[in-house]
Amino acid sequence: MQRENELRALYTAFNARDLDGALASMAIDVDWPNGWQGGRVVGRDDVRDYWLRQWSAIDPTVEPIDILERPDGSIEVTVHQVVRDPAGTVLSDREVRHVYTFLGDLVLRMEIEE
Repeated sequence: MQRENELRALYTAFNARDLDGALASMAIDVDWPNGWQGGRVVGRDDVRDYWLRQWSAIDPTVEPIDILERPDGSIEVTVHQVVRDPAGTVLSDREVRHVYTFLGDLVLRMEIEE
């Protein structure tokens, strides 16, 4: 599945803190969840600002475990998510689902399902 490679590259870029690499896979007006504080951010610039704020306060990593296409065409990614504080103490260690909607080859929207 082509989407699997694209999404794995997005997670690799996120975990490496490669903002440009991660944002390149997103539509200009991407709709992204603020999983840290709640709410949503819209647009690549807002996602960039959100991630920079987030990374200054916590250190999240997300590793894809399973990727599948849903009947509606969206892509579900089960991830292992570990969040640490700046000192390296684990604050959270769990699995969550990320659900992506695409516009052509670009991520248009992402949802977090607990």
